[in-house]
Amino acid sequence: MALFVLNCHDKPNALDLRMATREAHLAYVRPQLDILKLGGPLLDDQGDMAGSLMILDVADRAAAEAFSAGDPYTKAGLWSRVEITPFRATLGQL
Repeated sequence: MALFVLNCHDKPNALDLRMATREAHLAYVRPQLDILKLGGPLLDDQGDMAGSLMILDVADRAAAEAFSAGDPYTKAGLWSRVEITPFRATLGQL
């Protein structure tokens, strides 16, 4: 298993789309807490949700990409960009 960070940035002015899709997104990720080690919204300067950060423990990049592709946020076209980056935890616990 390997850790990957998904750094997902919302399209501009997409808060309504995010909120309309949020329950479907949460329903998608909750059963996968065995691989989703940490996740939550990124916030803008006003404190509004403007993206998501997720740390996955999966077999490889292809598995991280598949997780991202299946996310209702991805399917709804919420993201302006998604960065998937390998990660090594050095301090703290996941």
